[in-house]
Order: sequence, then structure tokens, then C-alpha cells
Amino acid sequence: MFEELRRLNKRQVALQVLNILMVLTSALMIWKGLALATNSESPIVVVLSGSMEPAFHRGDLLLLANPASQPVQVGDICVFQIPHRDIPIVHRVIKLHDEAKTGKQFLLTKGDNNNVDDRGLYNARQMWINKEHVVGRVRGFMPYVGMVTILMNDYPQLKYVMLGVLGLFVLIHRE
Repeated sequence: MFEELRRLNKRQVALQVLNILMVLTSALMIWKGLALATNSESPIVVVLSGSMEPAFHRGDLLLLANPASQPVQVGDICVFQIPHRDIPIVHRVIKLHDEAKTGKQFLLTKGDNNNVDDRGLYNARQMWINKEHVVGRVRGFMPYVGMVTILMNDYPQLKYVMLGVLGLFVLIHRE
């Protein structure tokens, strides 16, 4: 393997670096295109806990959309981001409250596998979440595809090993 690496000249190394940059740029463009098409800042998320079982399991990859023309309804599974919290939450809407004065819609959510609603997860003295907190509504899923993400978060060394191996393979292959 290292023999191949030694045989590469500067031009071949530069070409491989450009190939890596093109792959990364393409991935970013696909992500941004999906975000535009789905009207969601994060069109794909991974389920990190078992709070939505049996509907979704830990490691499932969720495909999101946020159609502006359709209001959120009771029973929708939403991904929402609470202000000042890092990790988004995937739970089902169990109650709606529409404020007549402002026209704002407020939601109460609950995980299918939880005994109580999410008011304990919201910020202090917050009884509802705003519709603006919704990142997207679940439109599809792929079972267990996100386990790689969970493993890389649980074992950070694995992330660096995988990146190193991928980088090495890209450098030693001339095509």
C-alpha cells in the first residue's frame, strides 16, 4: 500500500486532493439542494433514542419535509429544535393550540414510548413549542442506516480511523 503512495508524483497527489474536494463539494450541494426541495434546514436526521419505538428505532434515518402549505396536524411526527439545546427531538404531536390574536400555532408533543408528554423536555415554564421550532415532519425512513453516525458519536476514535483509511485509499488509487 505504501509502495503505491511513494510512486505517486506531485501532479497525481494534487489530482487526488482535487477529487476529494469535488466529492465534499458535491455532498454539500446535494445537502443544500435537499434542504431547498424539502423546505427543511435539516432534511435528514438520525433517531438517537428509543422514545419513538415501535414507530422508529435507534439508528433509523428519517427523511424530513416541511411543506409550508400544510399545517401541522395532531398525529404528525415532527423533528423540533428547542432553543439553547444542541440535539433535535423526534416526537409525535398530541395536541394543537392556535392563538387567535397572533395566528401562531403551538404544539404539544410526546414520544410514542414515553408515559408523559414533553413538557419536561421544554425550557423552564414552557408549556408548548412554537411551530417555528419544527425543523421538519417525517415523510419516510430507512431502518438502522444511521447506526454508523451513532457509532461514530459513541466512539470518536472510530471517526478518525475511518477518515484516515478513506483518505489513504483515495490517495493510493490513481483513478
